[in-house]
Amino acid sequence: MSAAGRVLVVGDVMTDVIVRPEGPLVRGSDRRATIQSRPGGSAANQAVWLGAMGAKVSFVARVAAGDKPRLEAYFKGFHVDPILAADPQRPSGVLVVLVDADGERSFLTDRGANLALEPSDIPVRLLDETRLVLVSGYSLFAEGPRRAVSWLAEEARRRGIPITIDAASVSFLRELGVGSFLEWTRGMSTLLANADEAEALSGTGDLTEQMIALGAYFERVIIKRGARGAAVGGRHGLRLDAPAPPVEVVDTTGAGDAFAAGFIAAELEGTDEAECLLRAIEAGSKAVKQLGAQPG
Repeated sequence: MSAAGRVLVVGDVMTDVIVRPEGPLVRGSDRRATIQSRPGGSAANQAVWLGAMGAKVSFVARVAAGDKPRLEAYFKGFHVDPILAADPQRPSGVLVVLVDADGERSFLTDRGANLALEPSDIPVRLLDETRLVLVSGYSLFAEGPRRAVSWLAEEARRRGIPITIDAASVSFLRELGVGSFLEWTRGMSTLLANADEAEALSGTGDLTEQMIALGAYFERVIIKRGARGAAVGGRHGLRLDAPAPPVEVVDTTGAGDAFAAGFIAAELEGTDEAECLLRAIEAGSKAVKQLGAQPG
């Protein structure tokens, strides 16, 4: 991929409400907690990390009309070209993140305006300069945005532009069906998945078998393994497997998005795959040391 190429990111804009309780929740009563609101959304996180890493990136999403000017200014501050459709009725998305003492998180999601994304929200002219399309799997988990992404994927494939899909959510994968997800994404170039998502999609917990199984659908499979690092492979099995450095975990929210941005930004620079993987792991490790899903 050319260093001058644009990454076109498509997916959700969310406000993350991050809740860090002082201890276990007390059903029916109180628990003191630290509560903060920060920008979020998996695709938005990826776009911002890419922009912060110096990549040329455009980001397509749908937000509440009243939020559009503020959000456009925010994304421009990270060198992201925001292509935000204004929804006159729905609110922007909100995600409640419950962070455990060990940094693990659970989510409560209201996707709001993201659910109304449609093909007309994605200017086809953007593909003229695009070298890679990055799609959040969240866009496949509802009918409206799935139509928009399917249309974009067809246009990208017609022009020979590679598409990377992030599996995004193991719970939504299981809810909507692994078979459906694999059918919707057939022909996309690269799959990004964490360990749980890879196991759900492949039906096996063995890393090499996951690569082979998922390599039947994607040219390249990248599996994020948390503290164990990450791996790259495909239909012939495991190609690369690199460890993660030990770090003090503050919040794992957005670490996978930083990882994705690190890999793609490095590849845009013409870096070899092994170095791309190391750069991705470095980015994900940096992200877990801070609170929130986007660069500070």
